[in-house]
Amino acid sequence: MLRLIRLLAVLLILLLGGVWALAWVTRGPEESLVDAFTNRVAQLFGGQAPVAAMGGIALPQGMTLGGGFSLVDQTGRAVTERDYAGRWMLLYFGYSYCPDVCPTELGAMAAALDQLGPLAEQVVPVLISVDPERDTPEHLADYVSRFHPRLQGLTGTAEQVAEVARRYRVYYAKVRRPDMTDYLMDHSSFVYLVGPDARVRSLFRPDTSPEAMAAAVQAQLGAASRRS
Repeated sequence: MLRLIRLLAVLLILLLGGVWALAWVTRGPEESLVDAFTNRVAQLFGGQAPVAAMGGIALPQGMTLGGGFSLVDQTGRAVTERDYAGRWMLLYFGYSYCPDVCPTELGAMAAALDQLGPLAEQVVPVLISVDPERDTPEHLADYVSRFHPRLQGLTGTAEQVAEVARRYRVYYAKVRRPDMTDYLMDHSSFVYLVGPDARVRSLFRPDTSPEAMAAAVQAQLGAASRRS
């Protein structure tokens, strides 16, 4: 029995070593070796490999982000996740008074959509405000128009925003500095690619290039098309 266990352990090590070598050889140009290895293992054992690789972060197997929400768009219309059913979303949590990070990420989203060409029609760009106190629908309408003609701005009550942030595991907090008369919002800064089922398919780190973002979105759309 001990000899059999040792033999199985050696075979498993050899198998994983082979998968690691395969991941090294076949990984995409912007796919990390760890992501490539995770994807190949999932494929080997019959799982569905996440397609986040090129520029995005693949969610671990079994982990889910996203889900339902109830907010208000920049026209003052009440919206839920059902209003986006069947479409993809490129989603960012930020706020209009953000001095630098939010404009940078929203600009990257807009540029990625431009690079997608006709495929971009399948993707709705969305900003969810983490500062509902100041980001009224009217204010958001002016703000989102500066980045992309299809960018939608969503806001709501403090409770509604807190609930959707919880579903996406978004951190945010009000920050007051002695040298400022107004406050800032400290917040996490990931861009989320959300599937037609309102679940996150991949994440993009801050400062992800528009080229990498567009490539990851295209890969996800292609994978979804092949599955349907």
